[in-house]
Amino acid sequence: MVENEYSDQDYMVEMKTEEFVSLCPKTGLPDFATIIIQYKPDQYLVEQKSLKFYLARYKDVGIFQEHATNKILEDFIRTTKPKWAKITTVWKVRGGIGTIVEREYSRAGSKE
Repeated sequence: MVENEYSDQDYMVEMKTEEFVSLCPKTGLPDFATIIIQYKPDQYLVEQKSLKFYLARYKDVGIFQEHATNKILEDFIRTTKPKWAKITTVWKVRGGIGTIVEREYSRAGSKE
């Protein structure tokens, strides 16, 4: 984490990676996704190198796409304590079906 020098301001940060990989817990085959994290920081910003290392840990984890999306957002919220956050995961087509999972978080009392 990095201290946010502009925590009194309301602004949006968006980070995107097209390099996310996890494993299907049923087949053991890799699932590939684009991950988009949007957030309105409060006291802390995300340090991108740390985020990259965190996401890379999933390459050996058997986890459903929906669960991965929720887990990443929950860890992000616990670590950075943003005013607002949203994660979108766009999973590559598997078996002819593509999947997009979104979850949004808003801290009580914060403006959207």
